[in-house]
Amino acid sequence: MDDVDAVQAQIARNMLTSGDWVTARLDGVAYLEKSPLIYWTIAVAYELFGVHDWAARIPVALSAMGLCWLTAAFGVWAFGRRAGLYAGLIVATCIGLFLFTRVLIPDVMLTLTIALAMWAFLRALDEEEPHPRFWAFVLAASLGVGLLLKSTVAVLFPVAAGAIYLFLTHQLFSTRTWKRLRPFSGLLIVLLIAAPWHVLATLRNPPYFSFSFRSVPGEYHGFLWFYFMNEQVLRFLNLRYPRDYNTVPRVYFWLFHLLWLFPWSVYFPAVAKLSFKPADRAGRTRLLALCWTGFMLVFFTFSTTQEYYTMPCYPALALLLGSAMAAESAWVRRGTRAISVVAGCGAVVLIVILVLVRNVTAPGDISTALSQRPGTYSLALSHMEDLTLASFAYLRLPLVLAAIAFLAGALGTLRASGRRGFLAAALMMVLFFHAARLAMVVFDPYLSSRPLAEALLRSPKGTLIVDHHYYDFSSVIFYTNRSVLLLNGRFNNLVYGSYAPGAPNVFIDDAQWKAMWLGAERCYVVASDYAVPRFEHLVGKEKLNVVAASGGKVVLSNRPM
Repeated sequence: MDDVDAVQAQIARNMLTSGDWVTARLDGVAYLEKSPLIYWTIAVAYELFGVHDWAARIPVALSAMGLCWLTAAFGVWAFGRRAGLYAGLIVATCIGLFLFTRVLIPDVMLTLTIALAMWAFLRALDEEEPHPRFWAFVLAASLGVGLLLKSTVAVLFPVAAGAIYLFLTHQLFSTRTWKRLRPFSGLLIVLLIAAPWHVLATLRNPPYFSFSFRSVPGEYHGFLWFYFMNEQVLRFLNLRYPRDYNTVPRVYFWLFHLLWLFPWSVYFPAVAKLSFKPADRAGRTRLLALCWTGFMLVFFTFSTTQEYYTMPCYPALALLLGSAMAAESAWVRRGTRAISVVAGCGAVVLIVILVLVRNVTAPGDISTALSQRPGTYSLALSHMEDLTLASFAYLRLPLVLAAIAFLAGALGTLRASGRRGFLAAALMMVLFFHAARLAMVVFDPYLSSRPLAEALLRSPKGTLIVDHHYYDFSSVIFYTNRSVLLLNGRFNNLVYGSYAPGAPNVFIDDAQWKAMWLGAERCYVVASDYAVPRFEHLVGKEKLNVVAASGGKVVLSNRPM
C-alpha cells in the first residue's frame, strides 16, 4: 500500500542493494527517524525469498504468531493451561492486532520484545525458577532488541512497569532483587546489542552532539539530535518538527481499547473481581500486567499518540482477561451474553446497509464513491472517514460474509457458556477477519498505486516525477524500483534529511517541472486526480497524455504513448 507500508519495504530494499545497513534512505535522502531492525528483517526476507511485497510481510507475520504463542505460554506459566490458552486466543483474535498488522510497522515486533521482557522479569524474580540467570539474560536481550525496533520507549515501558511493580511489592530496595536481575551485566548485554548501530549511525551522520530544543526547517544537527531529541523528547512535548502527525483525543484514546480488544473487552468487568495481591504467581502476574498497562496508558495520555501506540499493552490485557475467563464467574457469563447482543446488532446493521445499497451501481473502483479529504490523513485510521453509503455497494461480498460472521457469533454465544461461548466468539472473529481481508482487496486501487506502477513498467523509459510527497505514491516507487523527482515534496519525513550535507537534489518546484515537461525528454508524473487542473494551468491540457488512472490517481506523460 501507499504511505508507510511501501516506504518500509523500499528502505529495506535500498539497504540490501546499496550495502549500507546503517543509514536508511528514501530516494537517496537520509531517513533518520526510525530504528533499523524492521528494515534488516525485511531485507533478510528479500535475501531468502526475493524482493516481493509478500516477502516484506514475513517478519511482521512471524512476530504476530510469535506474540500469540508467547502470550499463551506466559499465561500457562502464570495461571494454568486454560487461562493461558484463553490469553493467547484473545491476542490472536482481537481486532487491534489484526488491524495494526496490515501495515509494515514494527509495533507488533516491539510488543513481542516487551512481553518477553516482562515474562523474563517475573521469572528471574520467581523463587521457584531454577535458572534466574538465564531469564535475566533474556530480559536484557529483549530490551536491547527493542531499542533497535522502537528506540527508548522499548526500554522505558518495561523498566517503568517493573519499577512500579517492585515498589508496590516492597522489593525495589531489596538486595536479593538486584542480585537476581543482574542490572550491570544486563546493561552490558543491552549495549552489546544496541550500541554498535547507534554509534555507527552517529559517526556516519555528523555533527555528533547537539542538545538544542529548537526544531525548525532548514537546520541540520546530525543523526543523534534528530533521533533522540527531535523524535523522542520533542515529540513527547509536542514540539517536534516536522508536524506530520496528529494525536487521538484523550477520551477516544481510552475508549478505543474496548474496540481493539473486541470481542474480549466485554470481560473487563470480570477482571475487577480478580485478586492482585502478590501472594502467588498468578497474583504477581496480574499485578505486573496492571502496572504494565497502567503506565503505558498514562504515558500516552500526556503525549501525542496514534491509535496503535498502545499495542504493547495488549498481552498484559489479554493475560488479565484470560485469567478472568478461566474463572467463569457470573460477570464472564454476562460478558458472553453481551457478545451475543453486540454481534446481533452488528449483523442487523450490516443487513440494513446491504438493503440500502441493493440498487446502487458500482462502476469503476471504490475510489469513485469515497469522499476525498486531502491533507487530513494524520492518524492511522483517518481513511475510515472517507466511507460513504454508496461505497458499501462495492463491498457487498465482504458485508454478506461479515453479517454471517456476526449472526453466527450471536447465535453461538446466545446459550453457550464457558469454553463453547469463547470458541464461538473466536470463530466469529476468524470469519470476520476473512471478510475484512476481502474488503481490503476492494480498497486496493485506492490504498495502493500498483496499477499505475504496472502501467509505467509497460511504458517507454522516462523521468519519473511524483507530485506532492513521497509517501502519497510510495508503492509506485516500490513496484517500479525507480528513483524519482519529488514535485513540491520537500516536507514532512524527508525535509530533515534533505538538508544533510551531500543530500541529492531530488526536489523540484512547479517552474522546474514545467521546464522539464516542455523539454525534449519524456517525463511522467504520478498525481492525484485533483492535481490535474493545476497541471493544465501550467502547461495546457493538450500537453497532458493519460497513461493510466486508478483509485483517484493518474499517471500523465508529456509525450503521446
